[in-house]
Amino acid sequence: MERSRVLLVDAAPGALLGRELERLLGHGLAVTLNLRRVADGAGARAGWGGRVDFTDFDPFDEAALLAETVRDGLGHHAVKSRAGVPLRAAFLAGATRPGLAHPLRVIGRAGAGTDHVELAAAARHGVTVTHTPGSNADAVAEFALAQLLALTRGLRSYDEAAHRGEWRAATAPPEELSELTLGIVGPGRIGRALAGRASALGMEVQAFSRRPAVASAPALASARDLTSASVSAPDLASALASARDLTSASVSAPDLTPAPASAPDLAPASTPQPTPTPTPAPASAPGPAPRPNRSLPDLLATSDVVSLHLPLTPETRGLIGRAELALMRPGAILLNTARGGIVDEQALADALRDPAHPLAAAAVDTFEHEHAAFASPLFGLPNALLTPHVAGMTRTAMATAALRCADHIAALLAGRPEGIPVVTA
Repeated sequence: MERSRVLLVDAAPGALLGRELERLLGHGLAVTLNLRRVADGAGARAGWGGRVDFTDFDPFDEAALLAETVRDGLGHHAVKSRAGVPLRAAFLAGATRPGLAHPLRVIGRAGAGTDHVELAAAARHGVTVTHTPGSNADAVAEFALAQLLALTRGLRSYDEAAHRGEWRAATAPPEELSELTLGIVGPGRIGRALAGRASALGMEVQAFSRRPAVASAPALASARDLTSASVSAPDLASALASARDLTSASVSAPDLTPAPASAPDLAPASTPQPTPTPTPAPASAPGPAPRPNRSLPDLLATSDVVSLHLPLTPETRGLIGRAELALMRPGAILLNTARGGIVDEQALADALRDPAHPLAAAAVDTFEHEHAAFASPLFGLPNALLTPHVAGMTRTAMATAALRCADHIAALLAGRPEGIPVVTA
């Protein structure tokens, strides 16, 4: 029986590459490895020649991606990526066109989120889309906490001054974490993991959820209705100052027992094993839920630090704009490790440039335009801590995502979708 063909658009990095390849080959899959983002391409060829096929192309070049996917009319049954390579309608149509020996059936992402895929087009062409939600929850939560600590204590400015030979003392001593309130927008796996860590450090934690059971649609709409409203500085300052007097119950720390180690690698392709129906590995215990806040405007007005943990959807695109930023507490901090399109970057940049604006600083790990198209109005702002979408890139998170994604792809190609996370339009 002919093996199903899988194209690794961007494989796991470093030593994780071998584990990912062994996993896919152990499932009896025929693998084509794109070497463009492999650090040691020559080493990969030497070590895996004869067991996998090789190609070399820029995955962010849609024409090149399609050409390699359908090369020689063979096609690939599955495409796997980890960096959010855009897979749009034109690619999906070409990769499933009549006449291909192996039209595309599955798209797998080693990571959380599928906003890089045009889901409606995938559904039209019969392509199943899967990802690995929760695989990087601990990694992203830790990174958001690092952003929080760096900005609340002004670490970057002290570091830069010290490197210039300046001995800079604090002009205004900062508040301790136990004096601050963290507001989480999106208390899912990552939000809950961050809530547990922050509460363990003494922070008050509250959260706003878009789910109807937690927050009503009018509450979210009320934030957007403020777009055209004018708020005078004295009134806003008074309202935000009074909001600081609000108190809430603190959230107890979660069980931080490490998650179980990833399953061992399967046997190599020379002795293929039956494809199992994988059970998604659990993330570390998320701990108790933060205190719910049913109003996004109220959460923004009563939080010292706001951290975003939402998927990018038509409903969440531009969720945080000028009106929402204007509601934040004086001296507030915004953290975004979710998706770039959730925040209006120009509005954020304008707020950070304005010394009278209540927002004092922001840490941004995700942008509207990334990779080769990376550009942002936030460039050059001293109160904007910018990183290139690396929050979830720990060794454990990336290994878990790569191996779990391989299992998901194999199960879906084998016609066993039970227990596999599948995303639809």
